[in-house]
Amino acid sequence: MRIARFSVREGSPAAGSVSFGVVEGDPARPESLVVHALAGHPFGQPRPSGESYRFQDVRLLSPILPNKIVAVGRNYAAHAAELGNAVPDVPLTFFKPSTSVIGPTENIAYPPFSSDVQHEAELAVVIGRMCREVPLERVPEVILGYTCANDVTARDVQQREGQWARAKGFDTACPLGPWIETDLDPSDLAVTCTVNGELRQTGRTSLMVRSVAELIVHISEAMTLLPGDVVLTGTPAGVGPIQVGDEVAVTVEGIGTLANKVVKRG
Repeated sequence: MRIARFSVREGSPAAGSVSFGVVEGDPARPESLVVHALAGHPFGQPRPSGESYRFQDVRLLSPILPNKIVAVGRNYAAHAAELGNAVPDVPLTFFKPSTSVIGPTENIAYPPFSSDVQHEAELAVVIGRMCREVPLERVPEVILGYTCANDVTARDVQQREGQWARAKGFDTACPLGPWIETDLDPSDLAVTCTVNGELRQTGRTSLMVRSVAELIVHISEAMTLLPGDVVLTGTPAGVGPIQVGDEVAVTVEGIGTLANKVVKRG
């Protein structure tokens, strides 16, 4: 099941309203897609509202507004090596604020305090229920689904400041989308990134140092995860700079493509 968060475009009696919905049809043929609105949130047992919309009549938003985003660094050995880092003995975690989240087709605003902003394509995990100290065998029970993410990073700021709050937490630094796929095995998925159609990153989740389940266990040992929280699982090798005017597209096998244009912050 593909769960999206969307607003209704002008011309409909429901114009401007924001809802969750289930997307049905073939993503390769957008004209075939239909969005069936849900009553309330998608957690627990989602209930249809009875309203349906053609895909061209809605605008996709970030599929979730998380309370927190917990990200994992250096979870692909080749990426750690390309930046001259060793793979850490335990997962390296950091936060991105909820204010960094944007959805598909929204713009990445190039921050004025950086001259080296880079893309990082990632598989993102969306938590489906409140949990803490999750045992390995019960991790699937706490996951709502998966989406695409771009852990946009001001690399020069990251290197200069030593800690990563501004480098990875600036406004628009966490594109998510296009929707949440609930029926997916995350163990061996292709993760790619293109910039203006040129392939920059390619990898598979099977190359992650620590699996999705291991990451959830590790993170939930320390903190309570809430419905809608997002875990970013790390990026494969091939990260590189993006410039104003570029279009960056992250694709995760079995989910879809998240595309965002880079603009100058106004």
